[in-house]
Amino acid sequence: MVNREASEDSVSAAKLRALRKEYAEAELLETGCELDPMRQLERWLDEAVAAKLEEPNAMILSTVNADGAPSARAVLLKEVHAGKLIFYTNYNSRKSVEIAHNPAVAGVFLWAELERQVRIEGVVKKITREKSEQYFRTRPRESQLAAVASDQSKVVESRAELDQHFEKVSKAHQGEEVPCPEYWGGFALNPRRVEFWQGRENRLHDRLCYTRSGNSDWKRERLSP
Repeated sequence: MVNREASEDSVSAAKLRALRKEYAEAELLETGCELDPMRQLERWLDEAVAAKLEEPNAMILSTVNADGAPSARAVLLKEVHAGKLIFYTNYNSRKSVEIAHNPAVAGVFLWAELERQVRIEGVVKKITREKSEQYFRTRPRESQLAAVASDQSKVVESRAELDQHFEKVSKAHQGEEVPCPEYWGGFALNPRRVEFWQGRENRLHDRLCYTRSGNSDWKRERLSP
């Protein structure tokens, strides 16, 4: 008798092994690359936007909890300012709690259509309250209300309960400006290591890695693929 589960696993594995793409869209050479990785990141972000990619500013953010266990999720980059990457979230969320225990994080941008990836490692800290409130006021009203209504990462009994709470918050602030909650705001990721990856033929990919310590200048090196 055939073990259906084992058979399906084998078929699935065979299909995955068969997936293979040759990378030949572009190259990443030192002569055409910025000396500052944040300027290079902005250039690639501009090109991802110009290519009309879905959510080009989506960054996978990895954090570590107090027990050393990692977790990851997508956040949306909203600004590159003074060499730092700015994103916004609920300060009571799982990611924020883990950041409070350990501010060292890692981020990844993947633009598969352009055969590009950027890896970032650094330390995160909260931005000023003023800047968080300024950004909050630029958000659509429904997004502002959702930030008030959502107790992010906490258990909720049902979708209906969440929708009811949103309606309650909407009525409470009807006809008035929605205030930015104290538990909502931005983080700034200060990078210490940034790696740019460009897919190349025969899996001989281009990898340029920037590193620095403290306020020293960036050091750029090519890594073997």
